Amino acid sequence: MMETVHSMELVEVIAKSLVDNPEEVTVTEKTEGRNTILELHVASSDMGKVIGKQGRIAKAIRSVVKAAASRDKKNVDVEIV
Repeated sequence: MMETVHSMELVEVIAKSLVDNPEEVTVTEKTEGRNTILELHVASSDMGKVIGKQGRIAKAIRSVVKAAASRDKKNVDVEIV
């Protein structure tokens, strides 16, 4: 559970650094079996900034979080809502 908190903070810090409205960034956690899903919520005007062209930024965020979580044998995914 401790690592999930770190993953949540990681997603939040990355997202806040990308958007124009950092105060509207929230990350929530859902657990489905052994998988943890982090839901990233941003202002609708900032959606493009966290997704990026052809989803490149979203893929990069997911890769960083998966790498950090895999160290501890956790399965964490990021969904941008």
